This record gives sequence, structure tokens and C-alpha cells, in this order.
Amino acid sequence: MNDTTNSSNVTDTREKVIDIKDVKKSFGDNHVLNGFKMQLYKGENLVIMGKSGSGKSVLIKCLVGLETADSGSINIMGYEVTQLNRTLLDKLRAEIGFLFQGSALYDSMTVKENLEFPLRRHEKRFEKGMDSNAIILEALENVGLAHTLNMMPSELSGGMKRRIALARTLIIRPKIILYDEPTSGLDPITSKEIIELMLRIQKKYETSSLIITHDVDCARVIADRMILLVDGINYAEGTYNELVKAIDPKIKAFFK
Repeated sequence: MNDTTNSSNVTDTREKVIDIKDVKKSFGDNHVLNGFKMQLYKGENLVIMGKSGSGKSVLIKCLVGLETADSGSINIMGYEVTQLNRTLLDKLRAEIGFLFQGSALYDSMTVKENLEFPLRRHEKRFEKGMDSNAIILEALENVGLAHTLNMMPSELSGGMKRRIALARTLIIRPKIILYDEPTSGLDPITSKEIIELMLRIQKKYETSSLIITHDVDCARVIADRMILLVDGINYAEGTYNELVKAIDPKIKAFFK
């Protein structure tokens, strides 16, 4: 049974930037998503938590068209992802930032060159004659790492790499940011710094954020709302304070 905890109805009147309905995805006999539903609202930080292998990564891949859902609807800012051709899918992806779990910086490029890469790829989003150096410097200042401009990724700590990856994500000014385990592998102090940075970015740019995480402390601080992914469905939904008080053992298991 889908034991869903409902938060207040305030969010119901807000603009939906992602609306997923009854999405199913299987790999052979492995039924990963079994009718998953969710909405992400404009300016919201939505956390999705689930056990390893529960389908979180598959969900993200379906969102950006790297995997195709077997059935259901995935609507992002008015685009039905399941029906987009390659050209329209690339156009939509330009509105979505993605922070990879391992930062995914190019090891052979300097920090500056890493940030130049998305500028070249999405140059149509910027005015002709733009000052790319100024845009890059602003992105680095946003994450407090302007001094790393000419450094190589090998010279950066894990937390610094995560910040640079976030700067690279922000440089194209996405309307939605997908975070895949943003604090994974980081020490508690650095994790706290990354979470605070995510909150500042969300407030400054009014981005809508979908955050996949195992980190309960991260979820507690950053989530406006949470969804617990269990057995391929949105098993429970609500604020952190609502879910942490639940008596359902499947929900309680997330907060032990």
C-alpha cells in the first residue's frame, strides 16, 4: 500500500516545472519503477531518498532522456520528454543543470577550460561578443573559488571539485538542477559547506532543485519536501518533520 504522508496544500497552487505520472521502467524481469509519480514546483528543493538499487538513478536518466520509460508521462516545463526528438531533447537539456556524484571534471583541462566547455556548447544562449572570462569568474565567485581559475582538477580537494562542478552547472543558468548524491564521499564539514552553497544558489537564482541523496542530514537541512522511493513507487511524501515522525517501519528505516 502506498502510505503517503501529505504535506500542506500550499505547494499545490505553484507552477509545476516537472510533472511525472505513472512512470514504469523495467529491465527484463527487474521492475525498477512501478508507476512512480512526482511533481517539482518552481523554486522548490525536492529530495528523493531510496535504498541503493531502488531506481533513483534510473529515474534521473528517464528525466533527461538517457533512458526511455516503458510507459507513463514525464513533463518538464511543458515538454513531454517521452515524445521529444533529438533536437527538442537537446533544447530541453540546455535548461537543466546536472551535478554528477563524482563531479566529472575533465582531468586534462584547467578549471577555466572546464567552465568554458559548456559555454561553447550552449553559445546560442548567450549574447554575441559575450565576455566569457567575466562569466567564468562570476561562476567561480558564486562558489567561492575564484583563485582556482588556472588550477588542474588534480590540485583540488574533493569538496573543491564538487564546488567547481556546481559552478560549471550554474554557468548556463539552468532553470532546474538535478543533484546526484551531492555530499557523497565528503567529510561532515565539507558536506555542510556544500549544502549551504546549494541553499545560497537556490535563493540567488530561484532554481528548482531535485536532490537524490542518502544523506539524512542533507535532506533535513535542504528539503522543502521529500519523497521516499520504495518498491518503485513514491511510497511516502511530505516534509522532513512529517516523515521523521511516521510509525510505518518502511519510512522509519530511512531515519534510523
